[in-house]
Amino acid sequence: MPSSFGITMPPAIPHRALTLLLLLAGTACARPSSAPAISAQPSSATAPRAQTSEAVDLLAGGPAQHWRGYRMDTLPSAWSYDAATGVLTRTRFGGDIITRQQYDDFEFELEWKVGPRGNSGIFYRATEATGIIYENAPEMQVLDNIGHRDGLTLLTSAGANYGLDAPVRDVTKPVGEWNHARIVVVGPHVEHWLNGVKLLEYELWTPEWTAKVAASKFRQWPTYGLARRGHIGLQEHADVVSYRNIRIREIRR
Repeated sequence: MPSSFGITMPPAIPHRALTLLLLLAGTACARPSSAPAISAQPSSATAPRAQTSEAVDLLAGGPAQHWRGYRMDTLPSAWSYDAATGVLTRTRFGGDIITRQQYDDFEFELEWKVGPRGNSGIFYRATEATGIIYENAPEMQVLDNIGHRDGLTLLTSAGANYGLDAPVRDVTKPVGEWNHARIVVVGPHVEHWLNGVKLLEYELWTPEWTAKVAASKFRQWPTYGLARRGHIGLQEHADVVSYRNIRIREIRR
């Protein structure tokens, strides 16, 4: 009987034996990876009905293959990449950067590290319809909670949906250490994770969402958070910030 991949299977092989053969074949084809696998933490957004693609390394081959400046064609030179360590660092003023590709539903993760009083952010479903990326895209805050004034308010502390949803608590590591961030976006559902802890979840485009935006500084930009598809962005915020192990896995519903 032909399989869905066009391979004719001998009818004499019993079902139980065929299952064992397929399992053994899958094990033999698996290849080890030097980078850790994308997180398998549970998420209410990635239900069994959703299929996920393979994770894509967004620094493979160098960042310029996957990233460019916001409203630019090239990657700003202010973002330097150390191929030996796999670390992308914002070293001076040069502008926010975005992925060349756009995404709708996805699981995104990276590690970030800031210096004293450091501030940056991770944007998602960003468009280029506004002059500045934060005028249209939700942001997961990247911050030194102790040294920066934004850390005094939960709504603008590390891991927050900046200015709109606060994290449940501060789970950041000391300045100079790496933090693991994870963002899950499926339809209107969004989750922020940091260092293995789910900090918050919210629903886009609901009456509650509309009310939150209307009560925030984002009310002045009518398209804020409305895009169903867009870029991932990393913020240039006048501070040194480093990122590594940047990966994304698309989710197909």
